Amino acid sequence: MRAALRSLELTVRGRLDGLLQGNHLGLVPGPGTEPGEARPYQPGDDVRRMDWAVTARTTEPHIRETIADRELETWVALDLSASLDFGTAACTKRELAIAGMAAVAHLTNGGGNRLGAVVSNGEQFTRHPARGGGDHARALLRRVAETPHPAEGVEGDLTTLVESLRRPPRRRGLAVVISDFLGSVDWQRAMRGLAARHSLLAVEVVDPRDVELPEVGDVLLSDPETGKQREVRTTPVLRREFAAAASAHRERVAAELRRLGGAHLVLRTDSDWIADIVRFVVARKRGWSGGVA
Repeated sequence: MRAALRSLELTVRGRLDGLLQGNHLGLVPGPGTEPGEARPYQPGDDVRRMDWAVTARTTEPHIRETIADRELETWVALDLSASLDFGTAACTKRELAIAGMAAVAHLTNGGGNRLGAVVSNGEQFTRHPARGGGDHARALLRRVAETPHPAEGVEGDLTTLVESLRRPPRRRGLAVVISDFLGSVDWQRAMRGLAARHSLLAVEVVDPRDVELPEVGDVLLSDPETGKQREVRTTPVLRREFAAAASAHRERVAAELRRLGGAHLVLRTDSDWIADIVRFVVARKRGWSGGVA
């Protein structure tokens, strides 16, 4: 376990720092208050950030970018229910969810920032206090990775997991919810309450078989959270209907998150997830500075 987590840490640190060239805002929410560099004004920029001294000197409108405030408290709600013990590509969804948390830890680390987590596998709920420092982040990831796998037939409860980030109330910060978001979307109210106080980031973990069925003939499908099984034949009609239902569900999840004003990052087990995170972070940086994401 220690060797695997160390390898994950080196992968995350090496590739994220290399691809982002160490010059990024990470996941720290908001434009902040610390002055940054000046750049030419672009349509849509906040005119309150106009740098009049540079504008007068260059005779062209410039705004002053700001660096996000530090001493951020980040809480991660990590769903490790039975549906994440599944994967048909490079890794399981559970492994990818933990890797996503490792990336969050790296991108919010330093400057007195603190990281905490609430983890649920459907059978047990664990709260890990928020603390700062690299040693704490590594120990936290180790404890999270050691969360037992749930027994088959145990259903997860994402709504209760999200609610645990709201009560007791915490100082404003960044709330990250990592899940495959399968099943009912009755988490909207809990998420709305979370988004009202914190910057919200939802990380959706997806496997190819979540969105499409392969053409394999007769197959036994099993729901790990209910234990129900059903033997089906993957006809072209069934595959189309499954893909349409899966697409509709994912679109509804995305629409609900947009309605809440939360950021939405999708990580796939068959994709270069670190590259996906880099694109996401760069888009956020451009959005904060008024550029085109």
